Amino acid sequence: MLGRRAFLKLFGGSVFGLMTLGGYAFGYEPVIRLDVTHYALTPPGWAPGLKLRIVALADFHACEPWMTAERIGSICARANQLGGDIIVLLGDYTSGTDLITGRVDHRAWAAQLATLKAPLGVHAILGNHDWWHDAAAQRSGRGPTFSHRALTSVGIEVYSNRSARLEKDGRAFWLAGLEDQLALRRSIRWKRPFTQGLHDLRGTLAQITDEAPVILLAHEPDVFPDVPSRVSLTLSGHTHGGQVRVFGWSPYSPSRYGDRYVYGHIIEEERHIIVSGGLGCSIMPVRLGVPPEIVVIDVG
Repeated sequence: MLGRRAFLKLFGGSVFGLMTLGGYAFGYEPVIRLDVTHYALTPPGWAPGLKLRIVALADFHACEPWMTAERIGSICARANQLGGDIIVLLGDYTSGTDLITGRVDHRAWAAQLATLKAPLGVHAILGNHDWWHDAAAQRSGRGPTFSHRALTSVGIEVYSNRSARLEKDGRAFWLAGLEDQLALRRSIRWKRPFTQGLHDLRGTLAQITDEAPVILLAHEPDVFPDVPSRVSLTLSGHTHGGQVRVFGWSPYSPSRYGDRYVYGHIIEEERHIIVSGGLGCSIMPVRLGVPPEIVVIDVG
């Protein structure tokens, strides 16, 4: 049986430990830490001789004090150092939590993203928060959203159910980008009984006119079971890796598939998806075991 002194020591140590862990989860990992995660793969159907380095950035969730314009600028500077042939942005540029001290204007975060440079350009899709925080888009049920306009105003191509053919060293590949799968929120006010997606996987892939490999950008990974083997690689964000991850397990994932597509490189039936842990925070400004990350993928 613990004596009073031993109990107080144990209790005090536990409180201190929790305070230290909380300080790390709220004040260090989401605000200061930045990892670079590397993957290397040659998926089925990839063109022989085509070597492509992709730098992927997901889920900035710009806001004060967790993801300031200055921090976005520093992340972009780091991304530029990674030698990507192409940079892809996987959606959710706007704040995902109400626990903030201020919003970052869309022109401010777009100006920082404009500093990204790659030989094959910077290409973007939108995420659910880019739609959810645009009242006009929610009311009308269509875009462009202010995130779409902010990106295109600084010269970043936004893919809304669109495919484009690109080349590196004379070898072609397709970049296909889906509109968001949760774009229009359920709303009594706007007579919308359930959340509606604006993605069109079939129509997007129908734009592909040859046998060159396809890279698909889809903010939410939940579309992956429907992605055909014609697509060499799917890239997603949205889940934040669960945002809290302990021993490889996340207690929560914003996916109807739970932990199945929460993070990392997943292979199903020889189809490949990489889900980024993202950079910012949603709902709660906390990260533990899933530090903000830039993803680098070497394909081929």
